[in-house]
Amino acid sequence: MNRRKITVAVSGLNNIDSPGPGIPVIRALKESTEFDVRIIGLSYETLEPGLYMHDLVDKSYSIPLPSSGMDSLLVRLEYIHSREKLDVIIPNFDAELHSFIKLGPILKSSYNIATFMPDLETFESRHKSVLYEFGEKNEVKVPKAKMIYSPAEIGAIGQELGYPLVVKGKYYDASIAATPEQAVNYFHKIANKWGLPIILQEFVSGNEVNVTAIGDGNGNCIGAVPMRKLYITDKGKAWAGISLLDEELIKIANRVIANSKWRGGCELEFIKSKEGEYYLLEMNPRFPAWVYLAVGCGQNHPEALVKLALGEDVKPYETYESGKLFVRYSFDQIVSLQEYEKISTLGEL
Repeated sequence: MNRRKITVAVSGLNNIDSPGPGIPVIRALKESTEFDVRIIGLSYETLEPGLYMHDLVDKSYSIPLPSSGMDSLLVRLEYIHSREKLDVIIPNFDAELHSFIKLGPILKSSYNIATFMPDLETFESRHKSVLYEFGEKNEVKVPKAKMIYSPAEIGAIGQELGYPLVVKGKYYDASIAATPEQAVNYFHKIANKWGLPIILQEFVSGNEVNVTAIGDGNGNCIGAVPMRKLYITDKGKAWAGISLLDEELIKIANRVIANSKWRGGCELEFIKSKEGEYYLLEMNPRFPAWVYLAVGCGQNHPEALVKLALGEDVKPYETYESGKLFVRYSFDQIVSLQEYEKISTLGEL
């Protein structure tokens, strides 16, 4: 079968100890049975490893940080599109999605560049700060949480939620505090890195299980694969995991996507309590860094997203293989100084 040639831009190339989803998404697209994909990497830092993975990334461009605003991002994307004729863009960082969602209609109407993301209201509805309300609306249990802007608020909220409690950043990072003093320390540490607000969340004891999923925006779950972490780094990231056969978890994922009419890829993070109940900890609005496990289990979620972005009908996946493991590894890439200088000075590689 002749595969259709398309050009897809992908961000999230920081395949480090806290990896971005970009490289796994690219690997999935390179294994597409329907598309012959030329990959354009979008990077924020000159040492993102994906820049130099030339077997996966055909060409790379630097783009402005999310804090630079939409206008500068649009100007940069216009330039990249003039050179590469982009068909689809898949952004993979939480912090950049707000800008890409707002730019989505402009990219489509003015340049015929497709994206496939939730609308702004749906995107905002699953933020950590309002996750409890999201859970009530979508019939899933969520630990109680409070959003704070000052460590002075920790005392009263700590008494209400009890210890240990979880201290979270708005986008990234989470630490378990056993005492008020620890909570204050984590507050400052996370705030200095990611800014305010900080979320204090009730701690639920149990096993962490995650689901990578994709919704079509009309309430249909196109695919869902659950995973249990087997090896966790000191940053809480899965370095190894195994796909699970868990019908209850799939039902919950389908219900959340159906009720919210989620559009695009996502990751649902749960705790399965000792009593066997599932609590939603986070709903990340993009594919997780372990999304390639879904491909290994028979569901190519990034390929499905590209088809949906192009307006094509996609039938939901009905099965996946359980008992499949992913084991992450690191290796040293050898990069010439000339390449590093080129991306640093010209913003292209």
